[in-house]
Amino acid sequence: MTVTVLLFASYAEALGASSLAVEVAGDATVADVIAHVRTYPGADRLPTLPLVAVNEQYADAHAVVREGDEVALIPPVAGG
Repeated sequence: MTVTVLLFASYAEALGASSLAVEVAGDATVADVIAHVRTYPGADRLPTLPLVAVNEQYADAHAVVREGDEVALIPPVAGG
């Protein structure tokens, strides 16, 4: 199945794209999606456990993804 991975700020810069179409197995979790993204050049700059949202809801590594889901990898944000 295909999920869309959304990348922002430094993550988009590191991977050279703001989104990726990722093919994963039908029983995939967020951890599986992240593992697949780690195969892309530049992904070594991602933290071990990036903050993730699935369809605009925060999710942990064990959350199941479904066909057509949007998985956002959210970089740390500093503010003041």
